[in-house]
Amino acid sequence: MRTRLSLVLALSVALCGSYVYAQFGAKPSVLSTIKVRDDLFVIYNDLVPGNTTVLVTNQGLILVDNKFEIDFDNLMAEIKKISPQPIRYVINTHYHGDHSGGNAKMQAQNVQVVASENARLKMVDAKQSGQPNVTLEDSVRLFLGGKRVEVYHFGRAHTDGDIVAYFPDHRVVAMGDMFTVGSGLPPLVDYPGGGSTKEWPRSLDGALRLEFDTAVPGHGKPTTKEELRKYREMIASLGRRVVEMQSKKASRAEVEKELRSRYGFEDFHIQMSLDGLLSELR
Repeated sequence: MRTRLSLVLALSVALCGSYVYAQFGAKPSVLSTIKVRDDLFVIYNDLVPGNTTVLVTNQGLILVDNKFEIDFDNLMAEIKKISPQPIRYVINTHYHGDHSGGNAKMQAQNVQVVASENARLKMVDAKQSGQPNVTLEDSVRLFLGGKRVEVYHFGRAHTDGDIVAYFPDHRVVAMGDMFTVGSGLPPLVDYPGGGSTKEWPRSLDGALRLEFDTAVPGHGKPTTKEELRKYREMIASLGRRVVEMQSKKASRAEVEKELRSRYGFEDFHIQMSLDGLLSELR
């Protein structure tokens, strides 16, 4: 069973990686920096790879996600514009390479990589480089330079290892791909990676119980808690709609058409998620 799971995960990573690299990974992305607070920044690019959040302290930096490996030099250059302090921790919101691709190069600079235990297991099974040094089951707190980051795993969503990084003193939460914003960025349920449409709204409920004003999505520009609430309702609606259509004996093609027209699914999302949706919500 373990061998079969490893094969499925490896194929999932290969499928995701080949598609994403074909679309975005031929050269480093053009990066820019968005100031969220005086000491909190988001290094942003259009679409893919994912956002990188940077917390500045007088003892070093804490990052959330670090894009593809090919983006490493550009990412480091952008970070140096923010602060000359060394990176001490990087938190991976999940195992996908557009959020964890810089791990190995950062570990070579004595950076500690933090992720959920489930995300680490996915990286091990898929033989990804830069596997985390520190893992959590439910939560962990990081303290550096008098500042605090709280990391939570609320359950299955985009994958089964999604975590959110909460900056309580800033009233900001970095959501990873549990939350995406913008055209071409509908929810992607990575079923081989343990994702779940049914459980995703409940996991977002956990995040929404935190006290914050600003939500940093995995992809897209920072936005508000209200937008995260709307996203939660959209995913719940998606699940209800698929259940309803299947109860009326809708065909696979009819469900696919609905997901494309109403929820913005594109070829990649159909390829990665449709069969899992139909099975989970039958």
